Amino acid sequence: MSSSVQRKRVRKSPEARRAEIVEAAAGVALTEGLECVTLRRIAEELDVRPGLISHYFPSAEDLVAEAFSTAATGELDALLPADRSDGTATRYLARYFALSAGEAYDDISRLWINARHLSRYRPLLRDRVAEQELASDDRLEGLIRDGVAAGEFRTDDPRATAIQILVVLDGLGAHANTDRSNRPEVVTRMAVTTAERELGLAPGTLDRAAPPTDATAGEGTGATAPSSATAPSDATAQPGATPGDDSLTDPPPSDASPGAADSPPPTATR
Repeated sequence: MSSSVQRKRVRKSPEARRAEIVEAAAGVALTEGLECVTLRRIAEELDVRPGLISHYFPSAEDLVAEAFSTAATGELDALLPADRSDGTATRYLARYFALSAGEAYDDISRLWINARHLSRYRPLLRDRVAEQELASDDRLEGLIRDGVAAGEFRTDDPRATAIQILVVLDGLGAHANTDRSNRPEVVTRMAVTTAERELGLAPGTLDRAAPPTDATAGEGTGATAPSSATAPSDATAQPGATPGDDSLTDPPPSDASPGAADSPPPTATR
């Protein structure tokens, strides 16, 4: 008489399940694009029924916006931590530039390009893009103000300086889908040069202050943004999310097909 071993089902709390869904969606957004964040696609990623995803996110638009916010917030926290008590402003700024350059940063650059395009006709996503842009402005401005207060930087308008730096980084990141191997150094260092000029730093200051960047960035789960170079104090990077189980239980959602909301829009031309 044959017997089979049934898979153990573990019921997750609503909070844990929702976080798992968002993290999976952020990972798909980073590696495949926001157009691929559909209820069915995330159900496949987690090996659950689409009805479970729609129980937490009735509309795919809500999940797309949440996925972008999660990935962008993770990026910001990895590039420029809110808690910067273990190093100088100069070293944190140098680390910021070291992590914002090269192929390791391309996935998040592509995500921003993708989100800004789709936000033209997705109001909820447009609001999230605006929120994340403001968060980046605020975080970099705060670092510059810290440097001014410590006598490391000199600028009369930290906000304007932060925006100038971010505009240059955005411009460089806009070419994430093209070959940049032939770019001259004066172009690749444009954001660093802008920062040194606007903050009254001698040329090469930020290069000398930069920590090693020997690990790759943007690997693993979607909620993990480009991070890898150690913080100025060699602080340990944020750990990845705890792997989920294969539970199909949780609060029993409707198993109806997600419908039109689950269909991706036309793919953006990049």
